[in-house]
Amino acid sequence: MADEKPHPAPPDYALSGTDSIPPQKAVDSVIHDAKAATDKEHQMSLWQGIRLYPKAVAFSIIISTCIAMEGYDVCLLSNFYAFPQFNKKYGEMLPDGMYQVPAPWQAGLSNGANVGEIIGLFINGWASERFGYRYTVMLCLTLIIGFTAIFFTAQNVQTLQVAEILCGIPWGVFQTLTITYAAEVCPVALRGYLTTYVNFCWGLGQVIGIGVIKSMLPRTDQWAYRIPYALQWMWPVPLLVGIWLAPESPWWLVRKGRVEDAKKALLKLTSRNRETGFNADETVAMMVHTTALEQKITSGASYFDCFKGADRRRTEIVCMVWAIQNLSGNSFSGYSTYFLEQAGLDTANAYNFALGQYGFNMVGVFGAWFLMTLGFGRRTLYLYGLCGLCAMLFILGFLGLVPDSHRREASLATGSIMLVWALIYQLTVGTVCYSLVAELSTRRLQIKTVVLGRNCYNIVGIICSVLTPYMLNPGAWNWGNYAGFFWAGICACCIVYTYFRVPEPAGRSFAELDMLFEKGVSARKFQSTEIDVFEEKVPVLGTVVETLVEEKGGHVHKEALG
Repeated sequence: MADEKPHPAPPDYALSGTDSIPPQKAVDSVIHDAKAATDKEHQMSLWQGIRLYPKAVAFSIIISTCIAMEGYDVCLLSNFYAFPQFNKKYGEMLPDGMYQVPAPWQAGLSNGANVGEIIGLFINGWASERFGYRYTVMLCLTLIIGFTAIFFTAQNVQTLQVAEILCGIPWGVFQTLTITYAAEVCPVALRGYLTTYVNFCWGLGQVIGIGVIKSMLPRTDQWAYRIPYALQWMWPVPLLVGIWLAPESPWWLVRKGRVEDAKKALLKLTSRNRETGFNADETVAMMVHTTALEQKITSGASYFDCFKGADRRRTEIVCMVWAIQNLSGNSFSGYSTYFLEQAGLDTANAYNFALGQYGFNMVGVFGAWFLMTLGFGRRTLYLYGLCGLCAMLFILGFLGLVPDSHRREASLATGSIMLVWALIYQLTVGTVCYSLVAELSTRRLQIKTVVLGRNCYNIVGIICSVLTPYMLNPGAWNWGNYAGFFWAGICACCIVYTYFRVPEPAGRSFAELDMLFEKGVSARKFQSTEIDVFEEKVPVLGTVVETLVEEKGGHVHKEALG
């Protein structure tokens, strides 16, 4: 078969001029090839996808690993507050002679990264669409190298604050760009797996961070905190090399009218395995058709366009899916070590439990992959995961009714249930969220939609991180376990929202998702609704095809998709 050749000949519309092919015939040819590519993606199995797109899998993993840097640093900061050497250097002396970083500075350092991330997220919404994913990531990795020097040489807490804010900017870029790149370089069969791998990288960074912290416990000098900061330099250089070798997203290239470059990038992402009948020209035609369809649906590509027409619903869902990660009790479960220490565990063993909880981030991703392989959809995992989290939160609340005479046992049970909560969270909500936000946004506005969603997550996270200490602190509200009832109630509201508003994107092409949202299909009927995107007339496709029919010798004369 022709499509078994390593480099199949491009169709007529990619080689001929406007004099040799009538415009309508060229349009029909694009639609025919786009439909063929869509059908092949629907029939592609997981293992066929891996064999056909091994390089896409590898490059997606490399770029997603950038997220591990943020997980590593967040883990360091929260644990440094227990380091006497760190507190003596950056804190103030207390009346009892001990040193402690003042509470306002602790809050400032913790939220400094969040402020930087919010700035970085909004910058990413413009930069990655303007300059491409690869160059944006490489610039951010270069900035990380310089900003880490500020951490390593900081002589006061003010300098640490500057470093947190500055490093937060590239971290904010990584938070969304890694997801969108993964979604755009792989077929439907791999999309759920590669987008959720990002959550694995969070766990990887945290596990490495807690391991470094444990190894530094015996040290009594300044290197107890400077070595962990210096180890942040181990990430950027290898990642820079890998990303330099990676191709640009073919979807981004199509949006820029660089159709021939999109085909070259696609061939770099795939192997010579052609058992699925893969044809690069057909896949590019599918991208062209989807981009033209989105141009018809979405008039512009600014942040304001995220709140117009059908995109308003998509933006709302993406924002809520991100926010629910925090609203389902995430900040409360982070205090498992606090309750375990109350139960009498020493610091070293408490760190071991924390290490196990961070490990759930990694194990949970593999568990979620297994469940998806069994046929469980994203909506199903997200919805029933929330039900499990809600049940755990109610149990945590009822443990507050245990008499004071059994307070140690209650604290041990609380810490243990929080670990169970973390496992359920990582098997479902914590992992599946990354796939949902990548799939539910339109290609044309994906970066900006995911940026808005992640910023919603950050804002809700800041509010939750402020409220939770008040709930648990004996000198404040002193709710203790009863805080579980509060978060269970919030989580129950999230269940209702998810049931009525979050659709099932599994197995759908991007064009099919566009049409389902455009037609206003109910979230509960997304999976069962039959739709043919090629029956829809796309007037703008004629303009798009002008780019294709003007291609000669691999040169594109104008950009019709920008």
